[in-house]
Amino acid sequence: MKNLLVIILVLTPLLSACGASQPAAPQTPGIALTDCLLTAPGSIAQLTAQCGTLSVPENRVEPMGRTIELFIAVVPAISRSPAPDPLFFLTGGPGQAATESGVLLSTAFEQVHQKRDIVLVDQRGTGKSNPLKCPALDEAPPSEAETQRFVQNCLDALDADPTQYTTTIAMQDLDAVRQALGYEQINLYGVSYGTRAAQTYMKMFPERVRSAVLDGVVPQSEPLGMYVAQDAQRALDLIFAHCLADSSCNRAFPGVGQDFNALVERLRTKAQEVHLVDPLSGAPTSFSFGQPELASAVRLLSYTPETAALLPLLVNDADREGDLNRLAAQYLIVAGQLNESISQGMNYSVLCAEDQPFIDREQVQRLNRGTYLGDLQMDELAEICAVWPAGQVPADFHAPLESQTPVLLLSGEVDPVTPPAKAEEVARFLPNSRSIVVQGQGHNVVFRGCLPWLMTDFIESASVEKLDLTCLEEITPAPFFLNFSGPVMSEKP
Repeated sequence: MKNLLVIILVLTPLLSACGASQPAAPQTPGIALTDCLLTAPGSIAQLTAQCGTLSVPENRVEPMGRTIELFIAVVPAISRSPAPDPLFFLTGGPGQAATESGVLLSTAFEQVHQKRDIVLVDQRGTGKSNPLKCPALDEAPPSEAETQRFVQNCLDALDADPTQYTTTIAMQDLDAVRQALGYEQINLYGVSYGTRAAQTYMKMFPERVRSAVLDGVVPQSEPLGMYVAQDAQRALDLIFAHCLADSSCNRAFPGVGQDFNALVERLRTKAQEVHLVDPLSGAPTSFSFGQPELASAVRLLSYTPETAALLPLLVNDADREGDLNRLAAQYLIVAGQLNESISQGMNYSVLCAEDQPFIDREQVQRLNRGTYLGDLQMDELAEICAVWPAGQVPADFHAPLESQTPVLLLSGEVDPVTPPAKAEEVARFLPNSRSIVVQGQGHNVVFRGCLPWLMTDFIESASVEKLDLTCLEEITPAPFFLNFSGPVMSEKP
């Protein structure tokens, strides 16, 4: 089973959300809001809100042409005298829906929500905003021709012009929503790809942004995917190093790095047929598990400390014990969750316009040498973009954001896709910013420990000057699993 998702940056939602009633949002001339209940695929979490739609031109150069409906949810502030500047939530992917991801992360925004509205806009091509959904991929591993046939079939099934679903156009939509809801200024929270969206909005509408929080930061200057294999390898090396620094994990898996390399080479040479019960459907399934499936599973399991804590045990089980079933089951889980949450067509529209044309393939191949992921994602992206129509991007799209706006940048030390160095690169051009690294954590950290309170303090003051970071020392990574009964508390040598 080949994972056709060219997902460079994904938000990994782990949290449940509260379903308590919220006060009614004020009605506005531009958007009629009514009571609604937000949910997320694969989760029992719910969030009550006020929902509506806004009609916008699909092609903004042709305002009298075809229109699409943007789906918008407002979670009104608890306070009877709310602050006038709400928080707009920009999610990851590219291809996730803000009204779904926002449900899963809502507990991180409970303090902000006391005084401010939270606004969730499904970016065009995602969620309920004319989603560019592709049909399911067959289980047979596709060749390049089969991949491109799959992409063409997706294009033929869409009722959309995919060249009009880029970040720049979507941020024009976002400002139209701001205007229709009657907000003069807004605060931004962007996670993963959403940090690119936030930076793009700040470049286009600088006077409208009071403050911004960027979580898992993507530099504007970097085409997505350029360093994907190198960043994934860095994270895995750190995870294994943390295992070896823990006496219990070291005793259980003393050669975990070498074992993993041996497993990669074995599956690169010959894939193995696995037979197991699909953990998502409960049905018996069989498929070929090779190096691409291994790389996909390991990379996605690296995103959070809870799943990264399984990796040494899974590697040991697969290499030394010769049992691939548990690792294959994890592959089915993470790949299935992404298939359900991502609008693949929107993902392709963004990557094929904004990233793939700017990637130096020879440089990427040099960067990918010696990594477990190799050229898999870049080869797949090139195959897709050979068919998918690419939209236009402004000449300065990849120029760094230069702004005096207060910006808080959040990174996880072990993030496999947006490591802390990327936040530092963005911060170079933001003199009124603060970059925070959370030790032992992965991708998307806003809900960890005291960070919701830090974010709230930052947004309240719109200043990075007096943030108290001492509480970050209390945030620790998940303990490693030494067996499948559960994790074991870490020991230091």
